[in-house]
Amino acid sequence: MALSKVDFNNINVTPSASKKLKWNSSANGFEAGDVGGNMILLSTQTASSSSTVSFTSGIDSTYKEYIFKFIDIHGSAQGSNYFQVNFRDGSTDYDATKTTSLFRTYHFEDDTAAAVAYEAEHDLSQSTGVLKIAQGVSTDNDHCTVGTLHLFDPSNTTFVKHFLSDTQTAHEDNASYRWFVAGYCNVTAAIDGVQFSMSSGNIDAGTIKMYGVS
Repeated sequence: MALSKVDFNNINVTPSASKKLKWNSSANGFEAGDVGGNMILLSTQTASSSSTVSFTSGIDSTYKEYIFKFIDIHGSAQGSNYFQVNFRDGSTDYDATKTTSLFRTYHFEDDTAAAVAYEAEHDLSQSTGVLKIAQGVSTDNDHCTVGTLHLFDPSNTTFVKHFLSDTQTAHEDNASYRWFVAGYCNVTAAIDGVQFSMSSGNIDAGTIKMYGVS
């Protein structure tokens, strides 16, 4: 069995965050490269009485999947308040046409009610409106919402742009509410911006992180 000869003068292994050692393009040396399937932190935004939190750069053809993490999202208003998202498709507005479906689970602290249910009333059908992804966001001091949004291949100009959301909320009625939302932006234009908001009031506090998946 023949062994490939390595040119040891052609090695670039400077330590880099989220990198691994791999063969270079000429297959005669090593270099630092991306780890397949690795999440690369691209941006972090912290809300403080923010009407919206928008990610307007870094969403491009570099990655085929982008993941947004919501950490301790807290609202300024109460009363059927929703955490929500919308997508920008090349214009200045966040109004990409969407079709979605969702189901939720809930369980009350006093054990009086629990269910798994499809929520047709919150579905969107070819709508440019804002997409609700968490219900009952509370102003209670110890309540918050956490979760994840996956956006797939946003720069593709052939196919629709799929997304998946999974959130968990300490609901204003003292219950655990988990929402599962899925759908697609029915546009062939690239999605180049993502914006988060509340249906009432501001995002009083919380952190949202955007990752690219290599």
